[in-house]
This record gives sequence, structure tokens and C-alpha cells, in this order.
Amino acid sequence: MDVKGQAVIVTGGASGLGGGAATALAAAGAKVAILDLQEELGAAKAKELGGLYVKCNVADAASAEAAIKTVVETLGAPRVAVNCAGIGRAARTISKTGPHDLAMFAQVIQVNLIGTFNVIRLASWAMSQAEPMADGERGVIVNTASVAAFEGQIGQAAYSASKGGVVGMTLPIARDLSSVGVRVCTIAPGLFLTPMMMGLSAEAQKSLGAQVPFPSRLGDPSEYAALAMHIVQNRMLNGEVIRLDGAIRMAPK
Repeated sequence: MDVKGQAVIVTGGASGLGGGAATALAAAGAKVAILDLQEELGAAKAKELGGLYVKCNVADAASAEAAIKTVVETLGAPRVAVNCAGIGRAARTISKTGPHDLAMFAQVIQVNLIGTFNVIRLASWAMSQAEPMADGERGVIVNTASVAAFEGQIGQAAYSASKGGVVGMTLPIARDLSSVGVRVCTIAPGLFLTPMMMGLSAEAQKSLGAQVPFPSRLGDPSEYAALAMHIVQNRMLNGEVIRLDGAIRMAPK
């Protein structure tokens, strides 16, 4: 799909992987809508890209519905949705103080899995109302999972479950949406230089990067964005989960 002049949505687009995707889409000529809870960062990113910032809690039905409606009314029906909004919480199933907090587990599932599906259902409906493009294509959805979906580490029960859910729903949703010409793929990144990683010391970042076979460093958001753009542009990519990890396979801890 050629995104020039087309409306696109990036959740979590204020920074990190979403920020990288938003930058790449804007560079390709898209009208970018950033959906994020970080108001100051989101507004600044949208201004930088000449796009639109909409405050949105992807895990809340009403918030996401209002955000997508604003995008459609302001920029037109979205042709691309890149789902990068997510949170990371770590806790062992049991610890010296007791069992895993259930509310914490539910929160991670609510944001990472249900929030991703929430945006998919709303964005794909908006896409289905648009006129078809080449090959009858109406839209593309790119989700973000994690290598933790396959090799969750100690303390990652909630996070791995949430990302495993994103992986698991990729194919059935791609099949669901095939009738309206909307493609769905998922990227499973390894260790990337996101805001969470930036909070670590340079020594810690270097140590983590050294775990990656090649290239032995943390991934850059621009590399995530490059893959997201290729998915958008290559119409035969559909229903697939693609690891982007430098061949890393995570150890238990």
C-alpha cells in the first residue's frame, strides 16, 4: 500500500517503537494520528510530524471509540494502524511475600492484549468503510508482540501471556478481515532501545545488547519502523508473526 496522503494511526506513537513507526509513516507522506496517553510527548511528536495527537487509553472502549472517530472526522478513514501501546510489569507467580497480584496480571492483559484488540476492531471497521485500493486492499494492521511471547523469562507470566495472545489472534483476525481487504501482521521485537531501556545505565544497556548474537546491540526503533513499513507496502504479507530480534533466544533470567 502506498500511504502517501492517507490517514494512519499509531498507538503509543509518542515515543519508542511507536515513535519510530510514526516518523517513518510521516516520511512516506502519510497523515499520522498519534494515539497515546502521554499528552506532552504526543502533542510534541504530532507537531514535529505535522500530524494529529489524540489522547487515548487503548484499554478503554469509550476512549478508543472517541479517538478513532476524531481521526476519521479530521484526517479521513485510516488505511494503516500500528499498535505499539503497551506496558511491562514483572512479578513471580509466587514470592516470599505471597502470590502474584491478580490486579497487576489483569492490568497487563487489559492494556497489551485487550487494548490491541480494541484498536483492531475499531480501526478495521473504519477501514472497511473506505474505498478499496490496488488488489482490493482497504487497510493494514501491524501489531506489536515480543519475543517474550515465545521465551518468557522469570517474572514475565503476565507480559508473556499478553504478548502470546497478540501472536495467537493474528491469523484468525487476518482471516476475519480478508473479506474486506484488510491485512494483519504482528512484529515480535527482541531487545530494543525503548524509553524503558533508556532508563538503564549505559553499562546495563551494553550488557543487554551483548546478549544479541548479531548485531550485538539493542535494536533501534527505526529498524522496527522499517519492518512495519515493509509490511504495509508488501501486499502478500498477511497473517504472519515476524521476529525482529538479531537471533536472540531469551534465557530464563
